Amino acid sequence: MTEIRKGQAPAVLTRPEFHQRFIKSFMDPAFRAEDEAISRVEAIAWQAYEEGRKAPVTRKAGPGYADPDYDLSLEWLEARARIDTAQAAWANPATPSRVLLVCGSSRNDGTCPGEISKTFRMVKWAEQTLQAAQLEVDVLDLSLLTSSYDLHIHPCKGCVSTAMPLCHWPCSCYPNHALRQTSDWMNDIYERWTAAHAVIIMSPVYWYQSPGPLKLMIDRLVCADGGNPDPTTTHGKKPAEAKALELAGWDYPKHLAGRVYGLVVHGDVAGIEGSRRGLSDWLDWMGLIDAGAKARLDRFVGYYEPYATSHDALDADAAMQEEVRNVARAVGSAVAQLRAGTLSQPDKNLKPARPK
Repeated sequence: MTEIRKGQAPAVLTRPEFHQRFIKSFMDPAFRAEDEAISRVEAIAWQAYEEGRKAPVTRKAGPGYADPDYDLSLEWLEARARIDTAQAAWANPATPSRVLLVCGSSRNDGTCPGEISKTFRMVKWAEQTLQAAQLEVDVLDLSLLTSSYDLHIHPCKGCVSTAMPLCHWPCSCYPNHALRQTSDWMNDIYERWTAAHAVIIMSPVYWYQSPGPLKLMIDRLVCADGGNPDPTTTHGKKPAEAKALELAGWDYPKHLAGRVYGLVVHGDVAGIEGSRRGLSDWLDWMGLIDAGAKARLDRFVGYYEPYATSHDALDADAAMQEEVRNVARAVGSAVAQLRAGTLSQPDKNLKPARPK
């Protein structure tokens, strides 16, 4: 067995340190009338933290799992059931074709910037184009992370780098009630990706990279590429068991393979090509199928012009507006071919020489 390396984890918080972190959510003076009640809730939260009650509500895994007597999180089981239902609908030729439109910008007019993003406008143009082609459209606006109450995409914890089978599909790292890592959006997002026959990601460039909310989602989708659909095989997060499974031979299942994709990346000075290529490479790696050259767009909006007039610059760029619509048209066409079984995938039946 390979060595399991230890020595990085922080020390457990002391009771006073825990109090200082816990109470920060109740700084509003209006809470002072309920200080006694808050103290009682804090005592319960401290006990959960001390005991590490990550998943306080569980049930036996039951038939179909390697260890049917293992206690699985009820929240994880519900997420898995939703994904299974979505996958069955995706594979059913009688269901309508569905496109997931992802708005990767952090900006909207319900938070600090006070104005909608250009990305959102592009999403709406694509939505109208797809709907005109009789496709179902699901808009996933990641800017809700910046403007909605207690909504999170918690960061990936890197389980896959210990061993691929330790990374469960869907992710079982969250919610972690002991650490108050709750209200995680990803179980809903996993279902929506699974239900989609195509995905179009639209994103601005933030400092040469994808915006934070988009990158958080990307990292948490690692479990869709090689992830373990049966946490009982590792009895939760047992690294030794996961390492043994991978070394015995792991098939790295690509849970989202076979879906079509398109991309729109825009910026104002630099970084659009690198960001778009990074997204393309990631989607290719997961087994998604690009809808052609016109479905992979990177463009500048208001190149080296003031930020204050960037929406005006987009208004004036009729060619880019049409290019965005062409991304949607190309994806719609590819979806029709995919579902008819005529979409060309020359390498579909090739076995990877280096599976991972």
